[in-house]
Amino acid sequence: MLLLVDMANLYIPQFTGEIIDGLTENKLDFDGVLPLIWKIFAAGSVLMLGRFGWRFFIFGAARGIEYRLRNDMFGHLETLSARYFNSHKTGDLMAHFTNDLQALRMAVGPAVVTAFDAVVMTVMVLVKMVIYVDFKLTILAFVPLTLVAVGCYFYGGESKRRQTRRQEAFSALSDKVQESLAGVRVLKAFVQEEEDFKAFEKASVNSMEKNLSVVKLRAVFGPLLDLVTGLSLLLTLLFGGRMVLAEQISIGQFVAFNSYIGMLVWPMIACGDCINSFSQAIAAFQRIACIFREEPDIVDKAEGADSENVHIRGDITLNNLTFTYPDGQEPVLKNVSLHVKEGEMLGILGRTGSGKSSLADLLLRVYDCQEGALLLDGKPITEYPLAVLHRDMAYVPQENFLFSDTLEENIAFGLEQRISEYPELRKSIRRAAKAACIHDNIVEFPEEYRTLVGERGVTLSGGQKQRSSIARALLMDASVLILDDSLSAVDTDTEEQILENLMKLRRGKTTIVIAHRISTLQKADHVAVLTEGELTEYGTHEELLKLHGFYAHIHEKQQLEQELTAM
Repeated sequence: MLLLVDMANLYIPQFTGEIIDGLTENKLDFDGVLPLIWKIFAAGSVLMLGRFGWRFFIFGAARGIEYRLRNDMFGHLETLSARYFNSHKTGDLMAHFTNDLQALRMAVGPAVVTAFDAVVMTVMVLVKMVIYVDFKLTILAFVPLTLVAVGCYFYGGESKRRQTRRQEAFSALSDKVQESLAGVRVLKAFVQEEEDFKAFEKASVNSMEKNLSVVKLRAVFGPLLDLVTGLSLLLTLLFGGRMVLAEQISIGQFVAFNSYIGMLVWPMIACGDCINSFSQAIAAFQRIACIFREEPDIVDKAEGADSENVHIRGDITLNNLTFTYPDGQEPVLKNVSLHVKEGEMLGILGRTGSGKSSLADLLLRVYDCQEGALLLDGKPITEYPLAVLHRDMAYVPQENFLFSDTLEENIAFGLEQRISEYPELRKSIRRAAKAACIHDNIVEFPEEYRTLVGERGVTLSGGQKQRSSIARALLMDASVLILDDSLSAVDTDTEEQILENLMKLRRGKTTIVIAHRISTLQKADHVAVLTEGELTEYGTHEELLKLHGFYAHIHEKQQLEQELTAM
């Protein structure tokens, strides 16, 4: 389509020149001019249809490529492990989906058009100028334009460097905005708005400076292109005019030649634009390619297994389990060995940083252990497909995350079915909410279960978010349930009621409860005490009290606190 448009463009100056020559030399009358006018009209029609065509195909393809690349990038990000997200900021990743993808779309869309015109149209126009007008005049007019090629070479390299710095500055600015808006309550609580604004202003100034460096380069290159083009036109007027006077070329050929010189202006300008677009796209592509080069740490070693027929019963065995985080130096778990039978409740107690959450991460295969063994139903955890682990193990994390959606959609998040397709799920949602002791709070809201919660559940209290997350996990009815300090924000009466409901609902299913309060753990079948990554105490509530160790000390201390509170 582009080639068709460029070819049609070539003939309009020629037909115009033929009309001028025919009229000035009295070789054409109206009947002779009319066919040439029809030819110009036909060429214009081809231009119209062709320009619609290349816009439809090239811009449409560019949008399609952007769409597929965005989906591929998002899908790949979802496969990456926790380590990647621990070391990459959200704002920076967001910049890949906005600024970088837009740069790539511009490169495979408008830049393709400008590059095509800069090469093909230039060649075609030059050939037409030689054939229809004069070889010497064409060479003379084109010599200044060769300076453009030299300028484009240096411009491209510098433009790429500046575009890379510009996109990095945009990523830093995006990350700053995202972090500040997400933590706006903390900023206000500590009266740090002014300091945070200064940090934002610094990032904003950096982004502005990097953008201005790109603009300054364009501001120099653009006028230089105009200067070279103007010089070419000047030489055409001087020498072409003399050739007309010497009757070496006709007036019509001279007019057509000037039109062709004007047609060369766009490819020259396009040359600078396409170099700028490709430089920006190369910088963007390198940043995006870094994402695709990342490989997940946790891979499905049981890929291809029939996950429908594989189920986890809930028997968990740890043999001399030792684990160090990928970026860490010291192990956070050291030679931990314990056995949780199917249907038992295991409580885990320990100081902050003792490895409790790390153990939960290993059970969920957020990370893999380096030494020792982690067995599920007697088989290594790595032999289970990830889909089975995620289906048969429910988890309530320390930091409860709710999406910007209705409460019922948040609670039903772990189900494969959607409420819109299966309205009967609402009864199960309410049962789970009652078990998590959040139902009474929900029905007090104006929209009840259809109440929209803010970003990350900001409109709910800490206890309400915790209980909503517990309801979400209970609704899955998984073989293994892991509660990672999930009752810390509720009062003792509510905690006791939730635990009683858990004992009833989870009968015959394995439950692991991580907590700091003894009241949360004393109903567990066994309690494991972790101290600096080592299993130092293990037994029932009564057995641990008799040991007079860390567990008994914490129990005594919390009993005293309760008595003082009661007094």
